[in-house]
Amino acid sequence: MDDITAALAALQSQVARLEAESAARRLLARYMFLCDSPLPEAGMAPEDRAAAIGALFTEDAMWQGVGGAHGAQFGAHRGPAEIAAHMRKFYAAENPRQIFNTHYLTAEQLFAESGDRAEGNWVQFQPWVHDDGSSLIRSSRLHVRFRKTDAGWRISQYRTENLFIGKLPDNWAQTLIARSVLMATA
Repeated sequence: MDDITAALAALQSQVARLEAESAARRLLARYMFLCDSPLPEAGMAPEDRAAAIGALFTEDAMWQGVGGAHGAQFGAHRGPAEIAAHMRKFYAAENPRQIFNTHYLTAEQLFAESGDRAEGNWVQFQPWVHDDGSSLIRSSRLHVRFRKTDAGWRISQYRTENLFIGKLPDNWAQTLIARSVLMATA
């Protein structure tokens, strides 16, 4: 192999890893977007929303809350159908009903060692607001693995570990959207 061929092969490998990281980043962002409340995507019924979340995972995927609060509250769910069923519980919950939940990700550490797999860690913050005015803020650490499949990039493992949960003052938000119009067509 000459120097030009070797350089080209190295460049192709590097581009494949960068494309894998980009695909993984977009996939996780789509997952978080679908989990936000109110959902920024107009007209999606709760059942369809849960199914769309499940469809982001590989057939053998594991979604898992680990340690203390997250292990006890969230448990483990395998495959798209179980993951969708788990998510459906959040959108069907009443008394109180969650009316606002937005995911803020930070401290990204995302790596692809090949063009068909990637994994990363993030820290997440989420304010949760319920229709009775009660609120809390959660912070967790995420470890997520991604894999390229015949159907495109999918999440193969999602692990979330609680860092803290804190009560926010009731009715702290002075403005709060009831429904998103961001993705609505004019």
